[in-house]
Amino acid sequence: MTVAPDLARTRDPQLVWVGLFAVVFIVGLPAANALGFVSDYFLNLFGKYLALAILALGMDLIWGYAGILSLGQAIFFGIGAYSIGMHMMLEGAGKGVYGEPVPDFMIWNQVYQLPLFWKPYKYAVLALASAILLPALFAMVIGFLTLRRRLRGTYFAILTQAIAFAVWLMVNRNEMKLGGTNGLTDFKSILGFSLGSPATLRAVYVVTAVLLVGALLLSRALVRSKTGLVLEAIRDNERRLEFLGYDAAGFKIFVFAVSAALAGLAGLLYAPQVGIITPSQVGVLPSLEIVIWVAFGGRGTLWGALVGAISVNWLRSVLTATYPSLWPIILGGLFMTVMLLFPSGLVGLAARATAVLTGRRAVSAAEVAPSGVNEHTA
Repeated sequence: MTVAPDLARTRDPQLVWVGLFAVVFIVGLPAANALGFVSDYFLNLFGKYLALAILALGMDLIWGYAGILSLGQAIFFGIGAYSIGMHMMLEGAGKGVYGEPVPDFMIWNQVYQLPLFWKPYKYAVLALASAILLPALFAMVIGFLTLRRRLRGTYFAILTQAIAFAVWLMVNRNEMKLGGTNGLTDFKSILGFSLGSPATLRAVYVVTAVLLVGALLLSRALVRSKTGLVLEAIRDNERRLEFLGYDAAGFKIFVFAVSAALAGLAGLLYAPQVGIITPSQVGVLPSLEIVIWVAFGGRGTLWGALVGAISVNWLRSVLTATYPSLWPIILGGLFMTVMLLFPSGLVGLAARATAVLTGRRAVSAAEVAPSGVNEHTA
């Protein structure tokens, strides 16, 4: 008799939604593509959205749960994208127009020897590790220099924005040997498989979808753990938590590093599907867009990050094809609408609507029951 309540308490109905999400995006879309019901273009487009959803998940962890507003997440995304981009460029080295063992853009800048920091990226394992670990390490360094010194709130947001702007300026310079304003492009293969093959792009999509589900489960486990409770306490009242003896800065640095690793993973998955990575995807504006995705979907929910990233980027694809000059205005309008009318985002709005409808049904049932009892007793 006592087992059923325990099972009811431990059962998590949201895992059903995770399972449905996995079935649709891991199995359903690739199967529809293989059968010809979904085009390669559409599958590739959704692959980009799912990669960006991983980026939004990391943003939701630090902003939605820990209350840390970072305006430099695109830096970590760029590190992941450039890491795998450099490896793909070296895979295609010698097959370009000039036939030299360096990427073609280096020949244009009269660079005929591979720079020292490029050489580790010949190896796929090092490139993959760099895409995830290097952003986490960079975030830890920023955290130790700022969060340990009790820099918080608006000051931390402004500092991360300044770092993003500085990184954008550096990557734009040809002296950095990262392609300058043109970035890295003309990727021919990844891990030895041709990117011109639909089978390769389908495989990259499936890997992206699987890793997104894995990132979602990992994030849910984190926020439901004791560490997640501490992160929410930091968000709600950091000073009281420090008074109780917790190392708030250590927890903040940890979640900042996790979010950076997720951003690097997103960049790693995004670059092969887009075919290009440029400084425009690294600076301040992309970082602000990530904040808008999470706010639009609903921060502090994880699902809101996914919904926001996928829906806003889908709108971008649709509207920029028709009204390219109006997209920044539309994006700003979306953010203002969310902040003023439904600050809990789309997920919060849906939950509120469901609660209202459920409440109305409960009230009507309560009204009917007493009347029935009175009639019966009369």
